[in-house]
Amino acid sequence: MNANQTIEKLKAMRLSAMAELHYNQLKDNRVETHTADQYLALLTDHQWEDRQNRKIERLLLQANFKQRATMADIDYTQSRNLDKNMFERLATLDFISRKENIIITGASGVGKSYLAQALGHQGCMMKYKTIYTNTARLLKKLKLSKVDGTYLKELAKLLKADILIFDDFGLQSFDNHAREAIMDIIDDRYNKKSTIIVSQIPVSAWYDIIGEGTIADAILDRIVNSSHRINLVGESLRKGKIKKD
Repeated sequence: MNANQTIEKLKAMRLSAMAELHYNQLKDNRVETHTADQYLALLTDHQWEDRQNRKIERLLLQANFKQRATMADIDYTQSRNLDKNMFERLATLDFISRKENIIITGASGVGKSYLAQALGHQGCMMKYKTIYTNTARLLKKLKLSKVDGTYLKELAKLLKADILIFDDFGLQSFDNHAREAIMDIIDDRYNKKSTIIVSQIPVSAWYDIIGEGTIADAILDRIVNSSHRINLVGESLRKGKIKKD
């Protein structure tokens, strides 16, 4: 079997990264610089790394983040009640294995969404399936899904996420459909998966926003008692950005 046939067969087996490296090694006459075991390991490691990188890229795309937020770019110099040690512990993602939640509250512009998405990005890098969503848009989508019969399918998709991020939670009072949907999501994920909730509204006011005492109690009991809490304070970070611009 000649080299071209080998490369084509590697491609046919969807081992394109291995095929490309093998081609380059042949072209540069570097194959003989390795033992057989070393060369096999080189090709295998290259294919493995390529697949892992592709998986991460796919997870980042599917997460549907609204901005690229990373742990490395978090600003700890601002006075906004963000404990660096605590947040970096969360970034280890141990809360996922413990099935714990995170609640991030604070006024508009203090960086709540960025922090949540940075944790979500970290999750993708560690190959955890993550979904970022605006709460109001998600609830509208679920309301429509009840009409076309895909509601349970949509709930199943949300349950598969290792990290589910609700952004702008509670900006609007919940109607019956919204309450039931939130209850279904939280109940499905309780003690199974981790949820991050981002809100301008303090947790103490969530009971009234959710409405209907029994459901509100059930939702809050499942979310709050198993959550790490971050309450950001201070002025909007966007103000400083506008001034710099």
